[in-house]
Amino acid sequence: MTARVLVVDDILPNVKLLEAKLTSEYFDVLTATSGPDALDIVQREQPDIVLLDVMMPGMNGFEVCKRIKSEPTTVHIPVVMVTALDQASDRVAGLEAGADDFLTKPVQDLALFARVRSLVRLKVMMDELRNRETTGLSMGGTGAQEIDTKISPADTQILLIEEQQNVADRLIRHLSELATLTHLKGGDKIAERAREKNYDLVIASLTMTDTDGLRICSQFRTFDETRQIPVLVLVDEGDTKQLVRALEMGVNDYLIRPVDRLELLARVKTQLKRKRFADRLRENFHLSMRLATTDAVTGLYNRHYMTSHLDTLLRSARENNKPLSIAMLDIDHFKIINDTHGHAAGDEVLHEFSQRIARNVRGVDLAARYGGEEFVVIMPETELETSLTIAERLRATVADQIFAVETADKPLNVTVSIGLATLCDGIRTSAELLEKADEALYKAKHEGRNRMVVAA
Repeated sequence: MTARVLVVDDILPNVKLLEAKLTSEYFDVLTATSGPDALDIVQREQPDIVLLDVMMPGMNGFEVCKRIKSEPTTVHIPVVMVTALDQASDRVAGLEAGADDFLTKPVQDLALFARVRSLVRLKVMMDELRNRETTGLSMGGTGAQEIDTKISPADTQILLIEEQQNVADRLIRHLSELATLTHLKGGDKIAERAREKNYDLVIASLTMTDTDGLRICSQFRTFDETRQIPVLVLVDEGDTKQLVRALEMGVNDYLIRPVDRLELLARVKTQLKRKRFADRLRENFHLSMRLATTDAVTGLYNRHYMTSHLDTLLRSARENNKPLSIAMLDIDHFKIINDTHGHAAGDEVLHEFSQRIARNVRGVDLAARYGGEEFVVIMPETELETSLTIAERLRATVADQIFAVETADKPLNVTVSIGLATLCDGIRTSAELLEKADEALYKAKHEGRNRMVVAA
């Protein structure tokens, strides 16, 4: 995976060395030799990742990182600190400034390339989620809500996979202020068991003797239910080969043994907050899609979604020689309800009518509001005889029980007229099928309402 990488270092030979290494791996490299220049390039060019030296005159790397992470337009860009500092306190300071990782000089090529590719993959995923949210907003969705940054054991679940009990006990003590931990010592079915519970983070040891930690990590990326859970691995110092393999298969972060408590807390908090952000983006996108495809008053699918879905079902019916039926429904004398009892009462009738329709169609059917007091029910792979039974059930569920309307002075009797049409050789498009159903509906109205008529 290629990417645009910004290399920031006040020592030009260091810049040139990293530029040469990254270019040889087909990365597109930008360079800067000071903090202000780096911030300008970040805003202007929006790189995929920043490799940032810590010790720079004027504005050091910590300050540059804080500024990148404080701007809404750049907060999503991964930042890796590249430094000669190797104390845990320095790493913690960088993580608290917003850095995604640390690389210690001299930088090992394998670790460099693996970390860059891993963080770029993460950024690509986050960019896609942000783009989907933007699309949802453009289609009428709601804006993003603020993320709850408070992390507590009451709403945070971590799975710890570590075969050494004393190590596990120590990690659990360190993390007890953040989360409720489940400890497993290993085994072949861990990922499958994890599918049953919604974990916020997995911490897995890669130094277990009886369980292959890398295989567990790969399995977490296999199942749909666990694919989005961040994974943090524990590795021995100097075990670059295993670490690189873990990063290549999608592990999110790592800790070098012996584990420093403050660094552990900082990295865990980063992963938990990132997951909340990703979950929030996904939830907002799905909410926006629901809002864009459903009718606000009735909760049924809207006309735009219904016609698109009908087009798809009609093509499938033609290709597979399957039946397809639709019913067009119109609430009888709905204008009188609005004129007599007000539009609020009319909305209540629409909502209750929709609930009754939704409860009395099959799981494969699709009910939608076509417009005003008109509705459509699509019945895939349904012959005329079966569609007649369904349509009669829908008519009866409306007519046989009065509508209790809070904004009306009395319960209302409501009926519905239904036009039924089935796909045949003379119908080529969904519009023609809808027109046939509409003609049958008109006939039902003309013949006295509260009935169904089949299109000729």
